[in-house]
Amino acid sequence: MPYRAGVVPPRAGAFQVRRVTFPVLGAVGRATGASTAVRVLSGLGGVGKTQLAIDHAERLWGAGKIDLLVWITAASRDAVVSEYARVAADLTGLDEPDSEVGARRLLEWLARTRSNWLVVLDDVCRPGDIDGLWPPPNPTGKVLVTTRRQDAALRGHDRQVVEVGVFTPEEAGMYLRSALVDQPQLLDHVDDLAKDLGYLPLALAQAAAYMLDRDLTCSAYEARWAARRRLAALLPDNEALPDGHRVTVAATWALSIEQANHLEPAGLAEPLLQAAAQMDANGIPIDIFASAAVTRWLSHTTGRSVTTDDTRDALNCLRRLSLVTLDPAEPHRAVRVHALVQRATRDNMPEDLHRTVTRTVAEALLEVWPAIEGDSVLSQVLRANTEALHHAAGVHLWHDGGHQVLFRAGQSLGNGGLVVQARDWYLRLHDAAARHLGPRHRAVFNARHNYATWRGEAGDPIGALAQFRALLADQGHVLGTDDPDTLVTRHNIAALLAENGGLHDAVREFETLLTDQARLLGPDHPDTLGTRGNLASWRGEAGEPHRAVAALRGVLRAKVRILGPDHLDTLATRSSLARWRREAGDPQGAVADLEAVLAGRQRVLGPDHPSTLATRGTLARWRTTTGSTPGDAVVELEQLLSEHIRALGPDHPYTLTARHNLAVWRGTAGDIAGAVADLTTVLADDTRVLGVDHPDTLLTRANLAHWRGRAGDVAEAVADLEAVLSERNRVLGPQHPDTLITRSNLVLLRSRLS
Repeated sequence: MPYRAGVVPPRAGAFQVRRVTFPVLGAVGRATGASTAVRVLSGLGGVGKTQLAIDHAERLWGAGKIDLLVWITAASRDAVVSEYARVAADLTGLDEPDSEVGARRLLEWLARTRSNWLVVLDDVCRPGDIDGLWPPPNPTGKVLVTTRRQDAALRGHDRQVVEVGVFTPEEAGMYLRSALVDQPQLLDHVDDLAKDLGYLPLALAQAAAYMLDRDLTCSAYEARWAARRRLAALLPDNEALPDGHRVTVAATWALSIEQANHLEPAGLAEPLLQAAAQMDANGIPIDIFASAAVTRWLSHTTGRSVTTDDTRDALNCLRRLSLVTLDPAEPHRAVRVHALVQRATRDNMPEDLHRTVTRTVAEALLEVWPAIEGDSVLSQVLRANTEALHHAAGVHLWHDGGHQVLFRAGQSLGNGGLVVQARDWYLRLHDAAARHLGPRHRAVFNARHNYATWRGEAGDPIGALAQFRALLADQGHVLGTDDPDTLVTRHNIAALLAENGGLHDAVREFETLLTDQARLLGPDHPDTLGTRGNLASWRGEAGEPHRAVAALRGVLRAKVRILGPDHLDTLATRSSLARWRREAGDPQGAVADLEAVLAGRQRVLGPDHPSTLATRGTLARWRTTTGSTPGDAVVELEQLLSEHIRALGPDHPYTLTARHNLAVWRGTAGDIAGAVADLTTVLADDTRVLGVDHPDTLLTRANLAHWRGRAGDVAEAVADLEAVLSERNRVLGPQHPDTLITRSNLVLLRSRLS
């Protein structure tokens, strides 16, 4: 401390202190007596809410009245959660890959700190986005929210809603005089121009920039303004704009765009703004505009070769006209465009151009999206831009089927641990695809498939299985039983069957599927190899470990030949082979294979990747069968837990698993009391972080019951395991392997009790 988190935009060059609003801001808290002074600035887009928030924050900071200033562009819940998590990591030193957990950590920190803080949530689009994310009560805290909304959900709880209007006539005149102070000869008819512009701060700023660049007097600008108002084709749809954003505002932007497009490099500013108008107003990665997709489109549009330097210069042309803001210090959100500028730009685009631009932006997003997502902030920004593109594009991303970037965004959500959001995203994609393409289109089936996948991952495997079965029937009728997508659905059904107790039925389905895939796709197709590997593993689960080993060796040879030894799928197969070699009675070979997997994952993913750390933990446990003692495993697992906490944070699911495994091995090494104590604390954290129904939480409860029984408290252990059995029956079903194991263990415990 003091510490500033987030990038506070600069004050406007001719910022005007609002004589009505700012004293109200300063008085909030004293008037309400709130434990945390919470202010909500609500009003029309373009009235200057963000500028008021900037000025208020900088005044408090400059006066030394706050130790922590957090500025977040709150365009979506995902954006708030991700930024909260990043700030929590900066304040605590604990980098949490699970953004939801990191966000909760920041709220807890704000609740207990004695430091003076201000949190600004700028541009909240939907009140529900910050439900449960309002900073907590603390006498040392202040909260400032800006939003266009005036919903009742923003009121109450000691929040003061301040309705921000346009400039007063005096403020508007003062603004223009300040903006044009270096060119006093332009200051004729100031008050008339301010009135024509409706005293809207955004419109006044655009007009002043235009006049300065063109050396126009206020009266000359007013004449052009009046003439342009007759061009109805340049105006946005009045029904889609808030009150007060009149057609003359759109006309101002049209004139500014025209001027920017004439600056060198000529002809690039307007198409770049058209591209930016399809994305997230609150931050676009600078690399989008340097992508091959964009430069190729610009070259085709202008008839000359366009370089990345050209696109950067053209962005600066837009910046000069205040059509965009550029922040090189934050490359993931370097380009920002006001949403009303975006809307006016889109409304002026012919449909064929709009279609071309949206497809170009979609290709650019795919181009800059990393194959392995190691930067959570970049991932969030790319998802936000894809969501904005989907909203702006309408039908244009559904020509020839849904564009791949829509599905890439959903995969990013799921792979980032946001499985509920991934499920909901694919449900929305399904609705859009069905609306634009009809219910029998392949893209609709793809959205249904992904929805079922993430529904299962979000904790509803039974519902997911039903979804996949319904999808399989429809795919069979429309695509045919031999279509590759139909085969993938069969694979997922078999996997869900196996995971939920239908092991023998699943093995039969995998065998039939493998025959069909080899015939239709070929023996070396990745889907065929994947089914071979899964079939081998499930045969092992069915009691044939030696057969699993033999089959997996064949799969591994094929993947090494086709994919290479360090491909992630190859490493996963080698890991499965190691597991079944161990089950088949070859612990030395299993450890050797797993050591090779660890080396490969360290090369490909890095030493701190969750998969690398998990492999180390498994290796430590397995080595107890090749000469190491349980005590040796405890020492190694203690070190590994420290690295989990450093790399992933204390609440990451992998860290909780590492703590769980360490506790179990303490008991195995003879420290039964330590195992019980550790598992008790792990259970509390599992419940807090993962929820009471999560399989890991239920596993911790089961193991805690086991070690309580070993400690001599058999009656309590029986009661605990009975409760676990009841929950597993409810959540997983009576035939799930975990449920069956619990029932068997309960019989043993009851026999000890009797």
